[in-house]
Amino acid sequence: MRTTLRLLANIRPARYLEPGTPTGLTGLWTHNNPRSALLYIYSNTLEKLRSFPESSLYRQSVESLTKHRLAVVESITPPGYDAWKVETNELSRILDLNPEGFRVSSGRVDGSEASFIKLGNKTFVVRKEHEEGDVRLEEWDGEADEGPGAEGLRSQEERANLLVLAERKDLRDASPLQWKEEPQLTADQVSELETRLGAGLIEEVIQVAEGELQLVDTMFRARVWEELDEKARDDQWTYSERDSQ
Repeated sequence: MRTTLRLLANIRPARYLEPGTPTGLTGLWTHNNPRSALLYIYSNTLEKLRSFPESSLYRQSVESLTKHRLAVVESITPPGYDAWKVETNELSRILDLNPEGFRVSSGRVDGSEASFIKLGNKTFVVRKEHEEGDVRLEEWDGEADEGPGAEGLRSQEERANLLVLAERKDLRDASPLQWKEEPQLTADQVSELETRLGAGLIEEVIQVAEGELQLVDTMFRARVWEELDEKARDDQWTYSERDSQ
């Protein structure tokens, strides 16, 4: 159920929740695009579960729940989704034909990275933004300043390296692929999604999904589908019951 603060959150005229505003829960802020975040996390979880044997009860239970939640999220599409889908499908087709010909423009000047990840038949753009920091606080890497380069004729090896650099194409000449983010859900759609999932605010659902994704790696390393080295006793799961006689 939505909290009172969430209902009174600052929203735009078209009834869109404003990213970064309080949700009513301490330390939890309104997500900028919860639908695409959940699609990526759930798809990633299902992809990792494929590494488990099909007989694994853990895989079966988590896979069933994740597929259900994924279907719920996919069933609610934001306004303008169809036009966005057509545009991104064309970009994905071009990218498949020439993946080296494009770079994803992150729109930031702090060295943020963005990469394409394909999970099944879905293509996701995952951004890794670098937090702004003070360069004066960065730890020195120990590299000595050797001063200006040596004067005079260069060696044959140095000339060869210069030739390679001269022939290398400047990355700035590459055509950046401007990937548009998926349109946002309206406030009413977010409320509907929260109701159908029944797991609190959509930001809480994202946190739980992220935890489940990390747990998959832990369970895989533990090889939970294998038999225990130390077998359980016959009465391991027999609980004390009151004598009815």
